[in-house]
Amino acid sequence: MVKNLLKAGFSVVGWNRSKPGIEDVAAAGAAEGKGPADVAARSDIIITMVPDTPDVRAAVFGKGGAAEGLTKGKLLVDMSTISPGQTRQMAAELAEKCGAEWVDAPVSGGDIGAIKGTLSIMVGGSEGAFARCRPPFEAMGKNIVHMGPTGCGQATKLVNQTLCAVNLLAVCEGLMLGAKSGLDLTKLIKAVEAGAAGSWALSNLGPRMAARNWAPGFMVKLQQKDLRLVLQAAAEGHVPLPGTALVHQLLTSIQAETGGDSQGTASMIRAMEKLAGFRIGSTERGLEDSIS
Repeated sequence: MVKNLLKAGFSVVGWNRSKPGIEDVAAAGAAEGKGPADVAARSDIIITMVPDTPDVRAAVFGKGGAAEGLTKGKLLVDMSTISPGQTRQMAAELAEKCGAEWVDAPVSGGDIGAIKGTLSIMVGGSEGAFARCRPPFEAMGKNIVHMGPTGCGQATKLVNQTLCAVNLLAVCEGLMLGAKSGLDLTKLIKAVEAGAAGSWALSNLGPRMAARNWAPGFMVKLQQKDLRLVLQAAAEGHVPLPGTALVHQLLTSIQAETGGDSQGTASMIRAMEKLAGFRIGSTERGLEDSIS
């Protein structure tokens, strides 16, 4: 995302908690900041993107946090996926502390979308703040929608993650049935992805499942964090989400395996394999041959 900002001509000052990340973008032309406060002091629009709500709070309000370098008229744009309620609370705290305005702008599109600059960006904040943020957003994404006041971007992302979770389940079930029926999974994906059964999950995660590639585009532990936020919001609103809850449990079984936390979400098909007693890519006879 930083590289796409640089390509679009923006001047970027960056900081990262781990050194390899900042070395990568510094080599691409970004200036290296001394910490969140320094980045904020040297920038008009400050973007945070970290794993969870406590990480955002630490980056903004912790010792040496961005709030120390923010002043009235600057924008804090949080592109993490965190709690909508905590987002609204931190926005109020920031406004009171230094007069800076908070924009929540979580993204969807995975590592591929981040690299290609085709992310979907769901934005919460004032109309004026959204207008100011639009140029850098356009360098990082293609589908940019202002959803309403602060917190609406995060609420939209939770809906997105609900849809992603249930789509992931559908892809796992479809490929399991296809494999058990003796079908070539690569051909199967090609045959159905352009029709009504097509989805981002099928086109992007389906091939990873077929190849048994568990390298993370989006890690299981981050998906689980998002689903905990979804289920918490659903419980508060008395909204039943049985499919999402099932995905959360299936991914929990992957987390129980050594290294499961850091694998990609395509690895969820292994939980389905355990339930079916069948591994995709095996030489077991097809479904029609195994029925007695």
